[in-house]
Amino acid sequence: MAREYFGTDGIRGRANGVITPELALKVGQATGLVFRRGEHRHRVVIGKDTRLSGYMIETALVAGFTSVGMDVLLLGPMPTPAVAMLTRSMRADLGVMISASHNPFDDNGIKLFGPDGYKLSDEVEHKIEALIDADMTKRLAKSAELGRAKRIDGVHDRYIEFAKRTMPRNLSLDGLRVVIDCANGAAYRVAPDALWELGADVISIGVDPDGFNINRECGSTSPDALCRKVREMRADIGIALDGDADRVVIADEQGHLIDGDQLLAVIAESWAEDHLLTKPGIVATVMSNLGLERYLQSIKLSLIRTPVGDRYVLEQMREHGYNVGGEQSGHIILSNYTTTGDGFIAALQLLAVVKKRNKPVSLVCHRFEPLTQVLRNVRYRSGKPLEHAKVRSAIADAESRLNGHGRLVVRPSGTEPVIRIMGEGDDKIMVEEVVDGIVDALTAHAV
Repeated sequence: MAREYFGTDGIRGRANGVITPELALKVGQATGLVFRRGEHRHRVVIGKDTRLSGYMIETALVAGFTSVGMDVLLLGPMPTPAVAMLTRSMRADLGVMISASHNPFDDNGIKLFGPDGYKLSDEVEHKIEALIDADMTKRLAKSAELGRAKRIDGVHDRYIEFAKRTMPRNLSLDGLRVVIDCANGAAYRVAPDALWELGADVISIGVDPDGFNINRECGSTSPDALCRKVREMRADIGIALDGDADRVVIADEQGHLIDGDQLLAVIAESWAEDHLLTKPGIVATVMSNLGLERYLQSIKLSLIRTPVGDRYVLEQMREHGYNVGGEQSGHIILSNYTTTGDGFIAALQLLAVVKKRNKPVSLVCHRFEPLTQVLRNVRYRSGKPLEHAKVRSAIADAESRLNGHGRLVVRPSGTEPVIRIMGEGDDKIMVEEVVDGIVDALTAHAV
C-alpha cells in the first residue's frame, strides 16, 4: 500500500510546505490515539534539532498530543538516538524527534519511536496515516482529561552519562586531541562535553546554531571544515556528526576521510576480539564495499547485506540476532547500546580502539583496500525501465563479466525517478565498461 506521509525515515519535507502546523497537529493527535493503551497517564517525549522551524512544529505537536490526553515532556535540542534512549529510559509511551537529519535548514521532519525505542513498523505507520486523513473530533479528550506539557532539565547529562558508559571501564581519552564538528545541530551541547569528561583535548566546531546554519558547510555531509581543522590543530582525529547526530564521518590525523565501511571493520574486529559479537558477522547494505566483505571473511566473520536504508539493516539485525550493522554513510547501529544509529557512540567505539592499540587513526582505520566503485544515475520519465529486454540483457552481460571478480547493484531510487547503478571489482577498466554499458542501455530505452 502506497503511503502519503511516511517515507523511509518518518515524515520529511519543506517546512511550512509539506511539514505544516496543521499536519504536525494531526500527526500528534493520530499518533497519540494509536498509542493510547490502558488507563495509565500516557506521556510522550519530544526532542528536536536546531532548525528555526522546530519551534513551530514542536508547538503544533504539543497541541495535538495534549488534545488526545497525552502529557508531553519537551527535551529541547537532542540527538535522535538520545530521544530513542530517553523514550525507553523514562518509560514514555512514545518518542518524537523533530529533524530532517542531514537536509538543509528549510526542510524538517517528524521521526517517531515506540515505547521500546525503536522506529515504528510499517503497520503502525499505516494506522497513523489512516487517522491523519480521518475526522478525529469525536475521539479528542474531554476537558478534564487534556494532557499537560513541560520542559524538563537534566536530559543532556543523562545522555552524556549514557554515552560514557559505552566505553570500556577505566579507559580515558587523556592525550588525544579531538576535533568534533556537530553540524550546528542537535549534538552541539552533549558531544563536546562528553569528550571532555572522558579526558580528551577537545576542539569544537559547528556548535553555534542560529536556526539557519545546520549542516551548512559543516558536519558529516560537508566535512572539508573538519579536515582543515584537524590539520590546522594537528589533532589526532576528527569526528563529524550530521544534523541529528545519527551519522558520523571520521577524519584521521592527516585530515583524510574514513568512511563507514572502514569504521564497521574496526568495530567488528574489536568486538570479535572482546567476544562482544552476538553472531560471527555484521549487517550492511548492498552498497558496502566488497573489500569490507573480503576483509571480514579473512577474520572469519560474515557480511549480511540488505537493501539500502538503515531500517532494513536494523530489521535484519533484530530478526537474526546481530548486534553490529550500518552503512557506508556512517549510520552505524550498535544494538548493545542503541535502538537506532548513533554517530557519537560509534565514534567512541573507534576512540576506544585507538587508545587500546596506541596507534594513529590512519593505521587503525585502514583495515582493507577498498575496491573501485563506479556510481552512475540515469533519470527516466515514466514506466519501469529495468523491465526493458535490452536493459535486462545489458545487466545480465555485466553480471557475467564481473562473476567472481566484483559486484553489480542496479536499483530504482526510492525518492526520485532515477535508476542507480553501482559496479565494483578488482579491474577498474572492466567495472567502468560494464557500468557504461548499462547506462547506455538505460539511456537508449528509459528516457
